[in-house]
Amino acid sequence: MDENVADEAWWRRQAAAQGEWWKKRAAGQQEETLRQNNLMYGGLIAIGVVLVQPFLTPGGAALDLSAQICVIAFSLAIPLLSALIMLNRHETYRRRMTSSVVVLVAQQAALGLGYAGVVAGFWHIMTIAGIAILVATILGLAVHSAGYVRVEEEDAQATPGAEQPPQL
Repeated sequence: MDENVADEAWWRRQAAAQGEWWKKRAAGQQEETLRQNNLMYGGLIAIGVVLVQPFLTPGGAALDLSAQICVIAFSLAIPLLSALIMLNRHETYRRRMTSSVVVLVAQQAALGLGYAGVVAGFWHIMTIAGIAILVATILGLAVHSAGYVRVEEEDAQATPGAEQPPQL
C-alpha cells in the first residue's frame, strides 16, 4: 500500500513539473499566436468582402441556398472578426492574451462562420470548388500540424541549453 502512495506522489510531481514547463512555453508563444490570429482574421475579412461583393448589386437574381449561406455567414463573421482584430491589438499592447470565455466563443464562432462562408461561396461558384476547399482545408491543417511539430522539435534540439520538458 505504501508503495502505491509513493508512486502516486511521484506521478503528481511529474505531472506538476510538466504542467509548469508547458505553461512557460505557452507564455512565450502568445505573441506569435496573436500575430497568426490577426492574419487569419484579416484574411477571412478580405475573402468575405470579395465573395459577398457580387451579391450586393441591386436587382440581382434570387440567391440560391449556398449564396444565402455565404452572405449570412459573412454578415455575422465580419463584425466579429473586426472586433477580434481590435482586441488583438490591445492584447499585443498589454503583452498578454485575454482569458475571457466570451472571447474564446467569439473566436471559434467567427472562424467557423468565416470558413462556412468561404465553403458556401466556392460551392455557389461551382460545387466541385466547394468540395475542393473542404478537402484542401483538411490537407492544409495536416500540413500545418506536421510542420509545426517538426519545427518545434528541431528548435528544441538545435537550441543549446534549451529547457526540455521533464521526462516521465
